[in-house]
Amino acid sequence: MSLRRSLFAALAGAALLLTGLPATAGAAVPNKHLTGYWQNFVNGAKPQKLADVPAAYDVIVLAFANSDTARPGAVTFGVDPGLASAVGGYTDADLKADIAAKKAAGKSIVLSIGGEKGNVDLSSPSNVTNFVDSFTAIAQSFGIQGLDVDLEHGLNVANTTSAIKQLRSRLGAGFLLTMAPQTIDVQPGGRYLQLIEQTKDLITVVHTQYYNSGSMLGCNDQVVHQGSVDFITAQACFLLRTLRPEQVSLGLPASPSAAGSGYVNPTVVNKALSCLAKRTDCGGYVPETAFPGIGGVMTWSTNWDATSGGAFSGPVRAHLNSLR
Repeated sequence: MSLRRSLFAALAGAALLLTGLPATAGAAVPNKHLTGYWQNFVNGAKPQKLADVPAAYDVIVLAFANSDTARPGAVTFGVDPGLASAVGGYTDADLKADIAAKKAAGKSIVLSIGGEKGNVDLSSPSNVTNFVDSFTAIAQSFGIQGLDVDLEHGLNVANTTSAIKQLRSRLGAGFLLTMAPQTIDVQPGGRYLQLIEQTKDLITVVHTQYYNSGSMLGCNDQVVHQGSVDFITAQACFLLRTLRPEQVSLGLPASPSAAGSGYVNPTVVNKALSCLAKRTDCGGYVPETAFPGIGGVMTWSTNWDATSGGAFSGPVRAHLNSLR
């Protein structure tokens, strides 16, 4: 290590000791990571125990925490009875053991709030307190490392920011923070962009859902149409104006059945990655600069990926590896 690098490391360590916060923004996951949502419920996708999620996935998002009807803002979490039955028996203790094993293998585990059908009411300071208390207890009990914000039915920016910062204080420097905004929410002025501005020093990665969207405006002021390379790349640049490249990931469905619209062949995902990382394989939009540090890819869901025999994770994982 050079003298300059040694001095930088010493200063960074001193900053950590003095502030109690990470010397760099956000806790880390591997660059060129593959993130997958694991379904703690049963639908048409292949049911899985957490142990069944392939090693191709670096970050596993548990979907979802449930609202506690007895305490506004609070959440609950445990193995869904329908899932337990579908996989031949699965308990909270089994899930905790699987989480520990995944973490021992170098994987990261976060718990998501919201989703298509769920929501968490963070409309008041007392609700925020209930949320933070309940989420902290769940995280400590299950060994969960952080929070995924997938609130799709209204977002109180100030209170969600407060909740995130309180969770970081409770769970410590290893706290992981991910977000899964819909495309409309990261357009200029969008609510998630406001939340991102307030919490960007704590964000691990934001993986926008480039599906179930319809056409949107790209950062080149051109309308981009769902299902194309341009739809992904010309919107990712909105986030790249605010976040570091490693904090930006691309969210796509794992199969045609995983979303109402917006599924693309993995070759389109891989071209979008190459376009952002190297300015190759682009469509009509070519970024002004390359972003070789682009974070990775997220998919909904590991279950739908398993249903298709890994048709999404296989080629996408291989391409991510080639960009490292």
